[in-house]
Amino acid sequence: MKVKLKVWRQKNRTSAGEFKTYESPELNPNMSFLEMLDVLNEQLAVRGEEPVAFDHDCREGICGTCSLVIDGKPHGPHRGVATCQTYMRSFKDGDEVVIEPFRAAAFPLVKDLVVDRQAFDRIQQAGGYISVRTGSAPDANSIPVPKEDSDLAMDAAQCIGCGACVAACKNASAMLFVAAKVGHLGLLPQGQPERYKRVKAMVEQMDTEGFGACTVTGSCEAVCPKSISLDFIARLNRDYAVALLKGDPKKAASGGA
Repeated sequence: MKVKLKVWRQKNRTSAGEFKTYESPELNPNMSFLEMLDVLNEQLAVRGEEPVAFDHDCREGICGTCSLVIDGKPHGPHRGVATCQTYMRSFKDGDEVVIEPFRAAAFPLVKDLVVDRQAFDRIQQAGGYISVRTGSAPDANSIPVPKEDSDLAMDAAQCIGCGACVAACKNASAMLFVAAKVGHLGLLPQGQPERYKRVKAMVEQMDTEGFGACTVTGSCEAVCPKSISLDFIARLNRDYAVALLKGDPKKAASGGA
């Protein structure tokens, strides 16, 4: 099969960008989308042209690096998969495939299809961890955790921090990402001592980074490669309200954040 590729090319964040069209060589329908880009780059290198810059690492749907918008949808046409898990058999011979970077003010472009997502790192550094001393590893059953809580915590912990939720949201909100990172620690006994301090610090850092407000349209859940539920956003909002009441009752009563 062959496809026509309409790829966003941009030298750096300060230069103007544009779409460039490439005809792919003959492709195996069973190759992944990233393997297809590898083949394209080999072709460009042979012709003496600049290869397309794109992020990749594990290529197993684990690292969250493969941040591409394919035909207007982060990670491509299917639900519950990352770009690296999208295969060329998802397209038809002769299709035109449009490839863009994730677009959000908090994800400044580096080059071509590569964006800087260090804002997510800073949000996690603001509180997405347990800093209190927990001692050595406990025996497996020494701290009982209800199965419902452990299952929910594992659901939230699946978040790979890819940023698809931000790219899909009309407001470029990072609420689903933050909710997942807050949720998986807040559901476990070890996360309780810093539960409200954590949510307040991470939400404040999210706002500082310039992400937009959440209006719960559900686009984030629809494109999340791990199908993180919107229910975690509701949980985050409840914890954040409690955090404000604990920290500054007057501020909470006035509606300040």
